[in-house]
Amino acid sequence: METFYLKDSEDHIKLGQALKAAGLVESGADAKQAVQDGSVKVNGEIDTRRGRKLRDGDLVEYGGETVRIAVGK
Repeated sequence: METFYLKDSEDHIKLGQALKAAGLVESGADAKQAVQDGSVKVNGEIDTRRGRKLRDGDLVEYGGETVRIAVGK
């Protein structure tokens, strides 16, 4: 499991942005498609809201990979 750290000034990141920033997808369009297809899970449940706000401790699963969202190092 990898960890994606939020910037110190942020308390959340949107699901679509997180997929791209964590390297799970190549582009925003790919993130949109993956979320709309129901291929992305947040905390173990399928979530089709690209704008879903992810916060410290949330887990994102896509393509056999899991990323944990955490507050900056």
